[in-house]
Amino acid sequence: MEQQELQTIKQRFSIIGNSPLINRDIEVAVQVARTDLSVLITGESGVGKEHFPQIIHHYSTRKHGPYFAVNCGAIPEGTIDSELFGHEKGAFTDAKADRKGYFEIANGGTLFLDEVGELPLQTQVRLLRVLETGEFIRMGASQVQKTNVRVVAATNLDMKRAISEGRFREDLYYRLNTVEIKVPALRDRKDDIPLLFRKFVVDFSDRYRMPAIRLTEEANEMLKNYYWNGNVRQLKNVAEQISIIEKTREISADTLRKYLPTNEMHSGLALLGAHTQTSQDTYMNERELLYKVLFDMKRDMTEMRQQLNGLLSSAATPAHRQTEIVVGKHAEYESVEEIKDTFEQPSKPIPSSEVEDIIMDDEAPLSTMEDIERESIRRALERNNGSRKMAAGELHISERTLYRKIKEYGL
Repeated sequence: MEQQELQTIKQRFSIIGNSPLINRDIEVAVQVARTDLSVLITGESGVGKEHFPQIIHHYSTRKHGPYFAVNCGAIPEGTIDSELFGHEKGAFTDAKADRKGYFEIANGGTLFLDEVGELPLQTQVRLLRVLETGEFIRMGASQVQKTNVRVVAATNLDMKRAISEGRFREDLYYRLNTVEIKVPALRDRKDDIPLLFRKFVVDFSDRYRMPAIRLTEEANEMLKNYYWNGNVRQLKNVAEQISIIEKTREISADTLRKYLPTNEMHSGLALLGAHTQTSQDTYMNERELLYKVLFDMKRDMTEMRQQLNGLLSSAATPAHRQTEIVVGKHAEYESVEEIKDTFEQPSKPIPSSEVEDIIMDDEAPLSTMEDIERESIRRALERNNGSRKMAAGELHISERTLYRKIKEYGL
């Protein structure tokens, strides 16, 4: 693809950056658009996956047909089938009239299913049938209807892990994943970060009629080396906060640091060290892996302390007693900082106060990822006064997933 054509596509669909990874994704989207193959767009939350279905639709033979985007994670489980496939009058209590679903009204066009990994298993069966035969049945009806819809799906989940856990059908995954477009995380396109930030601050400057902020060289480097767990969405949020709150228009590194949570700094991830391969194999996000590392450390130290003190208690010699005191000194950690010192990593920052609080809570020791997940959800709900929407946003999961976890853990 010629550079001029590539730039035209970026301008049309508001894609900022010159990363080879993004350029390659655009080229694949344009190339696959000419076919009717199903496309699965993968990537972390906030990377901008929603741009690529629009590119595919625009460059396809269906560009004059309808285009609909459906957030599968935002629709309640009880109504998702009705939204997608429609229903007949009387199909359920509130079905007071016939209703067309998205597969019917998008006939001849493109249907973008965002957060497709959140679909209930029953709906997955219906979706598979549409993809394979082009047929569907409205809820409460018996007549089979035909549709000609191009499906593009997106997810931020590890689909293979979801399949192994029985949360997603393997046959549907391969039917959706005829062509995969992997949208890179913001941290993997560092040179694009200043461009995106500058675009956001200029937009906010025009909107709020104020001078645009600018970063010092040191602040700019900090911006590029930040981990950006929330990707482009988080970067835009930070740009807007600084633009509105800060009175001075030149932003130093110290000022910028106030808007960047320290537990997401890239340098802090060095604590994960040798666990990098484990993270890749299980697709566990960095927050979960960090919890696992620290809880495993605590459990190992507790077991070591109990075993050694048990042995030493039977031998009350001064030498043994002195050893017990030394062991006790290093076993009774009072903070995450002492854990770091023991592992000879004095320069690495504490991941977060929340991690410290949970780790040092001997009243409720947590030894499994399920325990950690339950405790994280409980605390998120407490911090947000029981608001599921705000807690889900903080945990970077959909409200439906949070609701399912609340029921699962009895919270």
